[in-house]
Order: sequence, then C-alpha cells, then structure tokens
Amino acid sequence: MKGIGTCKPGDRVETFLLIKQATKGTTNQGSPFMTLILQDKTGDIEAKLWDAKDEHEQIYQPASIVRVGGEVQDYRGRTQLRIKSIRPAKAEEAVQISDLVPSAKKTKDELYEELSPFIFEIVNPNIQRITRHLLKKHRESFLVYPAATKNHHDYVSGLIDHVVSMLKLGKAIATLYPSLNKDLLYAGIILHDVGKVIELSGPVGTVYTVQGNLLGHISIMVNEIAMAAAELGIEGEEVMLLQHMVLSHHGKEEWGSPKKPMLKEAEILHYIDNIDAKMNMLDRALAKTAPGEFTERLFPLDNRQFYKPGIE
Repeated sequence: MKGIGTCKPGDRVETFLLIKQATKGTTNQGSPFMTLILQDKTGDIEAKLWDAKDEHEQIYQPASIVRVGGEVQDYRGRTQLRIKSIRPAKAEEAVQISDLVPSAKKTKDELYEELSPFIFEIVNPNIQRITRHLLKKHRESFLVYPAATKNHHDYVSGLIDHVVSMLKLGKAIATLYPSLNKDLLYAGIILHDVGKVIELSGPVGTVYTVQGNLLGHISIMVNEIAMAAAELGIEGEEVMLLQHMVLSHHGKEEWGSPKKPMLKEAEILHYIDNIDAKMNMLDRALAKTAPGEFTERLFPLDNRQFYKPGIE
C-alpha cells in the first residue's frame, strides 16, 4: 500500500500507523468521539473514532502504533480517514515507531554541519557566546525535535531543518540589504524557536508540556537568554536585543508575540520565519498533488487550496 500521506479520496487503507495526536470531543448530540491524527513516514491524516469509550482514550494514546482499516474520503476539501477497524499493534507484529515517523530529508548531523558556519560568522563576542552557550545546552534536543506539533516542520529534526533553511534565506537577504546587522539576525534565527525543546514533549507523539502550556516557547527562551547572560557574566544591550528578537518574531500580539518588532532585524526575522513555515507547508501539500489538480485545503493558509501547474 502507498503511504498515508499520498492517499486520495476513495483509497482503501489496511496498514499500521502511528498515533501522532489524540483528542476527545463530544458531538452536538452528546456522543463522545476521538479525533486521531495518524501518520507514517509519508505524512499524516485525520481520522474520527465515533462512540469512543473511556477505555479507547486509554488505549489510543499518542506515540502508540495501531492497525487501521478504512477508507479515505473528502471532508470539506481535506482528506479524512473513515475508520472501519482499529486495534493496537501486537508485539509479534514487530512494527517499530522508527518505521512510521517522518524525518527531515537530511540527517541531524548534516544539518548541524550546515548551521555551524553561521555561528562563526557572528562577530559580536557577547552575541556569539550566548548563542553558542544555549545551543550547547540544548543541542541533544535541538537536533531531533520538531518545530511544531502540526502544520510546518512537524517531523523528527524539523526544528533544526527550519533554522538552517531560515539561515540560508537570512544570508541571501543580508547580502541584498547590507545595512542589516548579521550578528543579530543570525543569532535571532538560531535562537527564536529553541524554547520549543522545553515547550514540546519530544519528536514522537508530540504534545505540549506543562511549561509549554503555561509559559510558551517565547517566554521560555527570553528567560533562557537572561540565564545564559548571567551565567556567562555578560551585561549590555546585546542581551536585551536578543530577547526582543525572540519576543517579537511572531510579528503581532494576536499571533502570540508579546511585542511587535521594533528592530529592523526583528522585522526581517518575522518575515523569514513566516516564509519558511509557509513554503514547507506548500511543498509538502503539493508533493502529494498531481499536476493540474488542487491541494487539499490548508487551514493555516486561510483554508485555501493551491493549484499545481502542469508546466515544468
């Protein structure tokens, strides 16, 4: 069978899948159900488990493998799996989580090798020391965590994949606009999402931690920068500027930023972050779309469908 990420309405499914997310809900009539996000290496799909019992909530947890039978259907412009049968995988079936988890196209070591030169391009000693300190502190998680629970770079090593892509875009923009402070821009790109290694639970069955829910990755990282500066004995404007880069990278208060960008480099960081996230979503949606057809509706992109031209 082809991967779940490439299935189209009408396709029948009988395969092992990993539960990426599981949430419980109630219909307007008061009947309980579960929404499952099921995945393999090719992508994920939403599925509904109707008439869910309490025991189902205990059995079908994130990061568990299930054997699923059903049919893919179109629901308001998005693919959805209609479950006809589901059960936990058996030990003797020897299916591993690693068989079903999507990951970046490049290895974590290859990505870190691409990132490293940008650190050495940071000339300001205070900015470089803080950046290196925090990368070293969180390196193990930074190399394998996703950048989000869904939508963009939501796969193993998605966080560093996102950062490396942003650094390349940042370098191109800084070449075009040399008045940009590359030290601030590169450090801001590298650090802006590192708080997600505390906000999120890990690369498999990713959910928000208690700190993630109560504080969020932006507040977490602002504190991490302050602690790093204190540990390194660094004082000065650079600490505040790095904190502002992190605080403002979502661009607007309603998008989760406590402050709007008030540095030229912070404004550019916000655009770069937005561009890379959206391009990742579009590339993945279009990769499973045939030429001459439209993608499924992409909720983070105003629920739009995108056309894949037949031209090369």
